[in-house]
Amino acid sequence: MAVNPGSTSTKVGCFEGERELFTVNVSHDAEKLKEFPTISSQLSYRKETILQALEDAHIDLQTMDAFVGRGGGLMAVEGGTYIVNETLLEHAVRGANGVAHPAQLGSQIANEFALEFQKPCFVVNPPDTDELTLYARMTGIKGVYRNVHLHALNLKETAIRHSNSHGWRYEDKNYIVCHIGGGISISAHQKGRMIDGNDIVGGDGPMAPTRCGTVPVIEVEKLCGAAEDRREVKSLCTKTGGFVSHLGTSDALEVTRRAAEGDKEAELVWNAMIYQIIRYIGAMAGVLQGDVDGILLGGGIVHNKDLVEKITEACSWIAPVSAYPGEFELEAMAAGVIRVLDGVEEGKIYTGEPVWSPEGRE
Repeated sequence: MAVNPGSTSTKVGCFEGERELFTVNVSHDAEKLKEFPTISSQLSYRKETILQALEDAHIDLQTMDAFVGRGGGLMAVEGGTYIVNETLLEHAVRGANGVAHPAQLGSQIANEFALEFQKPCFVVNPPDTDELTLYARMTGIKGVYRNVHLHALNLKETAIRHSNSHGWRYEDKNYIVCHIGGGISISAHQKGRMIDGNDIVGGDGPMAPTRCGTVPVIEVEKLCGAAEDRREVKSLCTKTGGFVSHLGTSDALEVTRRAAEGDKEAELVWNAMIYQIIRYIGAMAGVLQGDVDGILLGGGIVHNKDLVEKITEACSWIAPVSAYPGEFELEAMAAGVIRVLDGVEEGKIYTGEPVWSPEGRE
């Protein structure tokens, strides 16, 4: 069973091998969620609503061989499937990395079920996955380094699925993989490692429906100086930037409809987002020194044919462009666990020590 918590709902899926048997998106009362002082304090409430949905669907959790939750709140780790242990849970509960996100509840909810039914529990390629090279970490300010937060789960699963469909190994190929949704991740994958990408929670990369993307530091400094509340500026990184700032909506369908109906501002913002995606794809091609086996597009906005056509026209000289609309997060979690249970991969141990720190720079 796979558990993927969102802001006001939790997606749950049950799989036999990698075959999906059942999925449900369990809605949670938004007003009820506001009563909880922290994300982790929602645990019991969310668990009860999930149990009710599973009971209504006649799902017997005793038949499960393993449970997996979306990771979150962890220190930087290499990609892979991690066994949920006390350290991982403690970090998820308090959000050890300082990023508050409902994904923190994934490992906690899955672990509740795993303990009850005495089964193993895992997280797979959490958002805290960090495989950057040292060059990718460096900035022009001494002591300041780039961090990375990406849609790692979906990015790696898209690359794995693309490789499998061609009879290749992910670990043998180089890809530029994009997740284009409410946030946008552009990443360079070299022989199974995600060696570069943008920080989607830090104001880095292309603008997105709710995110400002990269902005010159001097302009941010001016904005901070004029703002009455610095939290308003920080909010532009993940909540009120991008489409929301320009157009007052985060709905890509609404933006494209407005553009088609002659709204010049909507058309400008939509095309500027695509332009910025293309720019970052080009940057990742340089990181891979032009040795690119494919450019892979995933995420909800990839359902838009105009976006796919424009990226393909601009970037197919680098490598073939393939579209995988939507996301495979539940499937990716199940597949990661199956690889461990089948002995294809070894479950990793979360130590709580970040995979990289300035003090241990090499």
